[in-house]
Amino acid sequence: MAPYTQSIAGCLSGAIGTHGLSEAELKSWLDRLGPALDALRRDYAERRLPLLRIAEEETDIAAAEAAFARLSRNARAIIFFGTGGSSLGGQTLAQLGGWNIPGMADEAQKMRPRTRFYDNLDPVTLDTALHSFDLATTRFVVISKSGGTPETLVQALAALAAVKAAGLERKIPELFLGVTEPGAAGKANGLRELFEAHGISLLDHHPGIGGRFSALTNVGLLPALSRGLDVRAVRGGAKVVIDALAAAPSAREFAPALGAAVAVGLARERGIRAQVMMPYSDRLGRFSHWFAQLWAESLGKGGQGTAPIACLGPLDQHSQLQLFMDGPREHLITVVRVPTAGLGPRMAPDLAAAAGVDFLAGRTVGDLVAAQAVAVPDALGRAGRPVRTFDLARLDEHGLGALMMHFMLETILAARLMGLDPFDQPAVELAKNITRERVAALPKA
Repeated sequence: MAPYTQSIAGCLSGAIGTHGLSEAELKSWLDRLGPALDALRRDYAERRLPLLRIAEEETDIAAAEAAFARLSRNARAIIFFGTGGSSLGGQTLAQLGGWNIPGMADEAQKMRPRTRFYDNLDPVTLDTALHSFDLATTRFVVISKSGGTPETLVQALAALAAVKAAGLERKIPELFLGVTEPGAAGKANGLRELFEAHGISLLDHHPGIGGRFSALTNVGLLPALSRGLDVRAVRGGAKVVIDALAAAPSAREFAPALGAAVAVGLARERGIRAQVMMPYSDRLGRFSHWFAQLWAESLGKGGQGTAPIACLGPLDQHSQLQLFMDGPREHLITVVRVPTAGLGPRMAPDLAAAAGVDFLAGRTVGDLVAAQAVAVPDALGRAGRPVRTFDLARLDEHGLGALMMHFMLETILAARLMGLDPFDQPAVELAKNITRERVAALPKA
């Protein structure tokens, strides 16, 4: 059984009136997905799209576990350098293990090295961080598929210089680990060349799986290992979705296809211009941001695409829900729910009465969050705003792996409906080239 259920009822005219898709419109978009689904099945059978096979791999997990075990020996902190897809997938998995949520570390995690991500290049932040680390007990994982990402190379160069300045040059092979594509004749890879010159170990980044789709490769597995997660269970959840692809008799019976048809259909038929991702769990906060990159970079091409908005419930009920409920009719809201009823502190009746919230007497914090996660989609539906829901049976490695694979396949299928290549990002390359030209033109220091 799938570890989640998706409901698109709140996106259809039967629930929200003329602002939703009619059954005929939904069927039309689903019918258009038939050839795309057949192509994905062929890609799987003929091993043309590695993403569809990654959930079955085992050898790279063993290699990642061994490399991480060596790196973390006597370490007090693991620093991850990388940007975009080289970081967001890892952050998403690490947060399942409590990363970046104050007070969430369990006793086992407190015995592990601390996990830190530096994904946005800021000169003050990087300089301050490097001066604050105990470099003898700090380890650096540097991730860049191409090996030529300037931001990541700058981080690596600065860290190497700091380690050398601290008199630890001989220990560099113990303090660093790189993840980048295998070497290829005639193809430059600055990170590989730099690290090989310093005797630093490297893991191969899967050459057939790009940044925003790489969360289930060692790019995401290393951060997951840093938090003590079961990475095989992550891939097991993803495999459930891949297995459903082969078994689905039609697009309507395959959840990612249903999601893609709704998202693209609403954009084309009802003028939806934004995709809101609102999970109801702190442990899914970075998942929203991972989804935002996945959707934006894969579909924002040639004047097409919808703008992803990363939210978090219940927080964004108090910051953005007003816009979604009463602003322009251009948002599709996706609510991701996890079991919370009965969890957390229970409200003492006398204190609830003193605060004037008698309805909370004897209830838990989780009871309130569970009620909100149902009430918000209900309210959006009553306002005629398209809303779909995902319900996870459990928020664990298996469930998160399935959810991430769902959205990767949904994004690919949405691109097929739009006539786009989901795997490139041509507009980004222009900015990179201009940046290189400007830096190269600066006076020599």
